[in-house]
Amino acid sequence: IRYGTDVSVDEVKALASLMTYKCAIVGQSMFLSLKDDLLQSQESHTENPTGSTVLLCWSSSDPSSALLMKDLLRPGIDVPAPDMSTGEREMSWIADTFATTMGHYDINAHACVTGKPISQGGIHGRISATGRGVFHGIENFINEASYMSQIGMCPGFKDKTFVIQVSPRPLHHLQGRNTGFGNVGLHSMRYLHRAGAKCIGIAEMDGSIWNPNGMDPKELEDHKLNSLRTLKFFTSILQANGTIVGFPDSTPYEGNILEAACDILIPAASEKQLTKSNAHRIKAKDMYLNAGGVTVSFFEWLKNLNHVSYGRLTFKYEQDSNYHLLKELLFTRPQQIMRTANRYNLGLDLRTAAYVNAIEKIFKVYSDSGLIFT
Repeated sequence: IRYGTDVSVDEVKALASLMTYKCAIVGQSMFLSLKDDLLQSQESHTENPTGSTVLLCWSSSDPSSALLMKDLLRPGIDVPAPDMSTGEREMSWIADTFATTMGHYDINAHACVTGKPISQGGIHGRISATGRGVFHGIENFINEASYMSQIGMCPGFKDKTFVIQVSPRPLHHLQGRNTGFGNVGLHSMRYLHRAGAKCIGIAEMDGSIWNPNGMDPKELEDHKLNSLRTLKFFTSILQANGTIVGFPDSTPYEGNILEAACDILIPAASEKQLTKSNAHRIKAKDMYLNAGGVTVSFFEWLKNLNHVSYGRLTFKYEQDSNYHLLKELLFTRPQQIMRTANRYNLGLDLRTAAYVNAIEKIFKVYSDSGLIFT
């Protein structure tokens, strides 16, 4: 579920199609995916002083309530996950609303959404899943000598440079929320940094910073949190946003950071950032779209339906189990994409290979169900 002031029906249709292909690539049992975009104004998404919310009141005018009243949100119908501008808090609200209304007698009520807090049936590792999926996706290709040789690079992360772009879409209705660097960008940066790569540039909605010698993710996170505390001292929490601008030893980057010279580009932002007007100016040699978030959401859904954690089923810690499951899944699926690219002589056109891989799987499902005749 995405909250925004500029969502549209066409955007929902496009994102739902892409989600279907993405789920097919990673081999999830439900290929048909939906995308829920809720149009919210700044006034309709605020907290009162006690911390409760006016978002999910049971009324026909509330978009989330409308999903419930039209029976479009159930554990076995449509199971939304967090997306841009939503997180554990919003998912917990929706789960609680469903469990106390339409799902009052449903033992699986809390499986109606994923991305919930651990105390509400969530799963360890969901917050970092998208960023971790980015890392594992890149890891597969950057360690494949045959592909790296085609772009004139050596395998491995050591001394590779990367740039991250996050949150170009203004999120005025969620001021005070950690909407950019704190989720996909931060966790992607952490894993790549540990593997030996260098983050030389980051772009957020309030500015871009650059350091050719690399930036430490922990120091950058501390800087953003400190700037947030400073802003809170002068203004209210709903008006304060931490910032990466002014990070020590970095300089402001003028221009579009997507076009900066780097080895790996991570556009962890909303859609329409890479278009036909700027694609030819992209200097990065490796870009990758991942399915880490939706994969771990699938694990959470299974956990809720089973009413037992993965830790109890495997006699290991749940977090470690999820990490290993995600890593294994995001290792085998890129290998399938590589084989598809080789089979159709696509070379480095891995996007087409991924589409072919997904469409072939979807076609097989429809064909085996008797819905397609050839």
